[in-house]
Amino acid sequence: MTNLDLVGDDRPFRTCGGIDGRDDVNDQTAYLGDTACDHLAPILEVERPLRIFAVLDRQAYANSGAKDLIEKYFSGNCITRFTDFEPNPKLDDVRKGIELYRQAEPELVVAVGGGTSIDMAKLIRALAGTVDPEAVIRGKSPIVTSRSRFIAIPTTAGTGSEATQFAVVYVDGEKFSLDHASLRPAIAIVDPRLMNTLPAAVTAATGLDAFCQAIESIWAVGATDESVRYAQTAAALALAHLPQATNSPDSVSREAMCRASYLAGKAINISRTTASHALSYPLTSRYGIPHGIAVSLTLAPMLAYNAAVTDEDCVDVRGTDHVQTRIRLILDILGATSVHEGCLRIKSLLADLSCPTSLQEAGIASPDELRDVIDAVNTQRLSNNPRKATSASLFELLSPASTPRRRQKQPTAAL
Repeated sequence: MTNLDLVGDDRPFRTCGGIDGRDDVNDQTAYLGDTACDHLAPILEVERPLRIFAVLDRQAYANSGAKDLIEKYFSGNCITRFTDFEPNPKLDDVRKGIELYRQAEPELVVAVGGGTSIDMAKLIRALAGTVDPEAVIRGKSPIVTSRSRFIAIPTTAGTGSEATQFAVVYVDGEKFSLDHASLRPAIAIVDPRLMNTLPAAVTAATGLDAFCQAIESIWAVGATDESVRYAQTAAALALAHLPQATNSPDSVSREAMCRASYLAGKAINISRTTASHALSYPLTSRYGIPHGIAVSLTLAPMLAYNAAVTDEDCVDVRGTDHVQTRIRLILDILGATSVHEGCLRIKSLLADLSCPTSLQEAGIASPDELRDVIDAVNTQRLSNNPRKATSASLFELLSPASTPRRRQKQPTAAL
């Protein structure tokens, strides 16, 4: 097993084969590497839960090999399993999970799966103690902090949900983000073995999510020196290893993408995301473009846009020189000497993954479709972009030079 030392806080970040296999940062313990799942046994020995509530993506639990690696550790425990939920967490499914959770009264919550499963566990655990979950989601009532411990075990390398304190939920088709320190898992178990059976398309889409999170985190208004360290390493790992992990995966590329995903999650947990993520949600919910691909479609245009920041439209109080320093850091990661070359490098990565390289290639062809996407943007995320972005400026930036063929809407992909 290759030992990939990464920059964490102020010390090496190692695989499970180095030191004790843990990274304790910001009140979270993380186990990363191809023996990470084996740590569940000693964790349960320490926790000694009487009752466990497991949120499982049924298909991912079986197909990823998680069941073979994890199920044996559940024997002898009173365990309640929740698997009855759709991709992209919806309030109705959360309510079903809350009812089961209240009946179970667990001391420990374990989530296994992609971003949906982990976010679902976060939501159930956070909202089970309130009378009106929707009021909490809409920001009208506070979160009642849960006393149950929380372990997240991802089966995809991309969302970084195992490292963050926020969760996405849809209420009547409207997207909300719950953000609270108590949502962050106490323990993250990130085992590359669980990604061995990921299809190429899912590997590409989730890996692009991690890459875009990292790039956006570097230029974000909310970025700090700590988040930039995480993001810089995550972006470099994804750029170097995502094509291999997608097209001809091996143990090194899978482990590198697990680390990229986790570190990108740690980065956005501090900085939050920006305009490309804001634009991605309607591309997924309305046009069925997988989330990571949807984010990546506007990353190059936003790089060019943010690089042209001026004193008049700079949102970051640290000023244009600071933003330009962060842009140069991104160009260094991309191995580019100019913004134009950096944009081409991003598009080359997408092409290497057999993904569309622009909104137009993805079929968002007409002005009406583009306006539909922009009008649905979350303005809060736009405020975290270093250069002020308006509906008019986004429309001008993303409008096609020529009108390509139209695309048919696709069913939303579950990642």
